Amino acid sequence: MGNGEGGTAMLAALTGLGLSTAAGLNAYIPLLVVGVLANLTDAVRLPHDYAWLGDGWVLAIIGVLLAAELVLDKVPVVDHVNDMIQTAVRPAAGGVVFTATQAAERFDHSAWMSGHPWVSWVLGIGIALAVHVMKATARPVVNVSTAGAGAPVVSTVEDAGALGMSLVAVFFPVLVVVALVVLAVPTWWALRRVRRLRARRAARRTSPDPPGRLREVTQRGKMAMDGESTSQGPASTAAG
Repeated sequence: MGNGEGGTAMLAALTGLGLSTAAGLNAYIPLLVVGVLANLTDAVRLPHDYAWLGDGWVLAIIGVLLAAELVLDKVPVVDHVNDMIQTAVRPAAGGVVFTATQAAERFDHSAWMSGHPWVSWVLGIGIALAVHVMKATARPVVNVSTAGAGAPVVSTVEDAGALGMSLVAVFFPVLVVVALVVLAVPTWWALRRVRRLRARRAARRTSPDPPGRLREVTQRGKMAMDGESTSQGPASTAAG
């Protein structure tokens, strides 16, 4: 593989990586971006087996699903249920966009990738699934720590990130690494919050409640003092 072919393969790999990452955040945004760009521009050329992705009816269905996703993902509790459903959808979308953009074919100009098309699906599914798991793990922490107020904000940021990542992956694949770093920072922060929250819950379950014990000891001491003063009262009267 020459230098030119190696550079093309690297750009193709970054395109597949970026689109699969976007699918892990929102399954429908990269699908819609790829389908629309395939129809309106030459930036994306769909293989014959994936020409259906540019069909008008398919794009309309994806648009409806995207509209539902944009609403459901911003409602606390409902977003958690939606994430459970999307556990199958987002990885599948990652496999589709990785393969449909011919990223896997260009990654290796030999016939090996063409003879093993399942590899591109595994790469796309694995990347999207990893991003989805991080998103689904962090969202409950955001909801708990903000009493649900953070759900629409975080969801909007994720949607914007999916759209931005999809466009960068297609038009500026070199910048995919930079975009991944930008997305990794809030993800790292959210995962740290998850670990801290779990540690606090575990500590509360295993350790006694100091305030509760203090109140119990105080009440017992007060009752003992009241009983002692009551018993001393008749004795003092008799002595008098």
